[in-house]
Amino acid sequence: MDFNFKKSYLIILGVVVVVLLFFGSSMFVTVQPGERAVLFRPFSSGLDKENIYIPGFHVVAPWNTLFVYDVKEQQREETMDVLDKNGLSINVDVSVRFNPTYTRIGYLHEIFGKRYIDNLIVPEVRSSVRQVAGRYTAEEIYSTKRSEVEASIINETKEVLENNDIAMKALLIRSINLPDKIKQAIEKKLEEEQAFLTYQYTLETAKQEAEKRRIDAEGIARFNRILDASLTASILKQRGIEATLDLAKSPNAKVIVVGSTKDGLPLILGGN
Repeated sequence: MDFNFKKSYLIILGVVVVVLLFFGSSMFVTVQPGERAVLFRPFSSGLDKENIYIPGFHVVAPWNTLFVYDVKEQQREETMDVLDKNGLSINVDVSVRFNPTYTRIGYLHEIFGKRYIDNLIVPEVRSSVRQVAGRYTAEEIYSTKRSEVEASIINETKEVLENNDIAMKALLIRSINLPDKIKQAIEKKLEEEQAFLTYQYTLETAKQEAEKRRIDAEGIARFNRILDASLTASILKQRGIEATLDLAKSPNAKVIVVGSTKDGLPLILGGN
């Protein structure tokens, strides 16, 4: 009896060891920092989208599968050829930073799977860049409306990715390359426009200076007219008398001839 019991125990123990050896890698799962996981139960409830496994050690039944996702911020760079509003080919180099939304990786897995970068992010970034570029000319994309183009690409890409459980951290247009002839033509046009603006500014400055001088001259002329109108003969005579009295009080030697001059004032001779 004891022998049979021991034999049965050894058989059970052997089966357990075999099971552990065979299924151990799938039964014992360690979710690392910066990772999250979702469980798939093929024989019962299927994909558990609501319960997210956080970093730590987890035991999973061997017939179930735990899908682990890297949820740290990642970066993908893409270079593509797009067409502008007039059908001109433009080479655009973009960089996008993102990470899966922690609490939504179950839904992400259900629709796009572990290859969500190639199945979702890359196609949507390329699509947004092409759609936005098609609304502008090469000159606008390259220079005059570059910031507006970049903002439109960011907003449209971010909206699509967030609706599909991806948090987009940043999208940068690293470079925009045009055919050399087109690029040179645009740069020449921009230089000419800048030169014209400089010329306009010079003219405007000259006009303002001329206007200032005209206003100053009118002010001086107005002052002289008012002064001439106020200097009557009586006022001039009074000012002359006052000046004569002041000179008479001066200690300097002088000769005062009392009499009537042409303007009715005393005549003062000599003095130092």
